[in-house]
Formats: sequence, C-alpha cells, structure tokens
Amino acid sequence: MLVLSRQRDETIMIGDDIELTVVDIRGDKVRLGIKAPPNIVVHRKEIYDAIKRENEQASHLVEGEVEAFRQAIQPKNIVSIAVPVAKLNRPGSSQERASA
Repeated sequence: MLVLSRQRDETIMIGDDIELTVVDIRGDKVRLGIKAPPNIVVHRKEIYDAIKRENEQASHLVEGEVEAFRQAIQPKNIVSIAVPVAKLNRPGSSQERASA
C-alpha cells in the first residue's frame, strides 16, 4: 500500500484521469473530493462490499427457482379471433360509433 501525506487543498493523481483532493480535515475525519470520468464508479468501501455481497447472493439460484423463472417468462396461451375486415369497416359498426 502506498501511503502519502497531503494537506488541505492538495491533490493526488491516480493515473491520468482521477484526482483525489483533501477538501477538509476536522479532528479525526478527512473529507476527500474525487474527480473521475463517468465510466469510473466510486463508492465508499462498505457500500462497495454490500453491493458485491448482494450481487453474489443474487447470482446463486435456489433449487426450483430456475424452473419457476422459466415458467414465469414463457408466453401464455394467446387466443386470437379472426374478424372479417368488411365487418369492421361497415357503416354503423361499433368502431365508427366509438370514434364519433
């Protein structure tokens, strides 16, 4: 681990794109400002660990969940009714009355 000392308003560069600036120091707390490109995700370590843990739990399927998921996404039986076009376009049809 690299350990660096910085004072308030001093910056550390990580690569060419990430700036880490000491914004404030109050007692035993240090406030850091981070400038990073939008494709770089920045989280506090405890949040990162929680996200990682939840993703790992979600990736493990319990027995029977695969079949339940498969059934849930299967298309339902669709009943189609053929209606002659002439009947739909006939004057006085329910379609004309609905649009009037």
